[in-house]
Amino acid sequence: MPEPSTTAGRRSLPPWLKVKLGKAGRSQATRELLGRHGVHTVCQSARCPNIGECFGSGTATFLLLGNTCTRACGFCAVGHGRPQSLDAGEAERIAAAAADLGLDFVVLTSVTRDDLPDGGAAAFAATVRALRQRLPGAQVEVLTPDFRGDRGGLSVVLEAGPDVFNHNVETVRRLQPVVRPQAGYGRSLAVLAAAGELAPGLPVKSGLMVGLGETDDEVREAMADLRSSGVSRLTIGQYLRPSARQLPVDRYVPPAQFEEYRRWGLELGFAYIASGPFVRSSYHAALAARVAGEGAPAP
Repeated sequence: MPEPSTTAGRRSLPPWLKVKLGKAGRSQATRELLGRHGVHTVCQSARCPNIGECFGSGTATFLLLGNTCTRACGFCAVGHGRPQSLDAGEAERIAAAAADLGLDFVVLTSVTRDDLPDGGAAAFAATVRALRQRLPGAQVEVLTPDFRGDRGGLSVVLEAGPDVFNHNVETVRRLQPVVRPQAGYGRSLAVLAAAGELAPGLPVKSGLMVGLGETDDEVREAMADLRSSGVSRLTIGQYLRPSARQLPVDRYVPPAQFEEYRRWGLELGFAYIASGPFVRSSYHAALAARVAGEGAPAP
């Protein structure tokens, strides 16, 4: 399907895709606070369409391990190339920023660092522990890369005691080679299953994008695969092309179809499913934790 027409460089969008801008004053204050602490967020680096709403609410999803990824996924706006050396003070700065924001639910994600022996697992663990020191009452969700399928790296993260483990399969099986050429559908399912095996009772979460060329039957198949792999929380959102360098949008899924995905998810037995055009992996993550009501507390 061709891209919609553009006006002054901006693509026209269907009427249901209206971005929430949030409170401008608080959004700017959030940007300034994050800048003072010198931390990265996926909201900024990935050009998330929800940045106005989230920053305007005084929340953000922290991006670990720098701002340069060793992979080049077709959908992602985060820069890729040769990363800089690890920042020893990153964990403490993220914890301090989260404390200054007054967060009671913190989401940590990262670029993929295939150049590191542990894939960056130790950085996740250090940041979870730093948050426990600064914000002992806060819950922590980790959204990790696949660590190249290494259970050792996964164990390091889980031993730090996050409250939710998240890893995105991103798209359906058929489209993986185009959307995530350096990853793999089977590997991601194995990571999710392993998380449930290594940390029984810990909620396991994943996410899908639609609008990349998949069929609805393929979406349903992926949902069933995720549920069979032990995933209990699922997010499904519309892929929106961050820039001309990323894959084009194949289709804009209407709200009624997102509601159908949600119904399918409930039928499959997910404890929580968020399905909508602007849903993203960490979007309203605290709400997901409250609604799902499953899982063991962190040690």
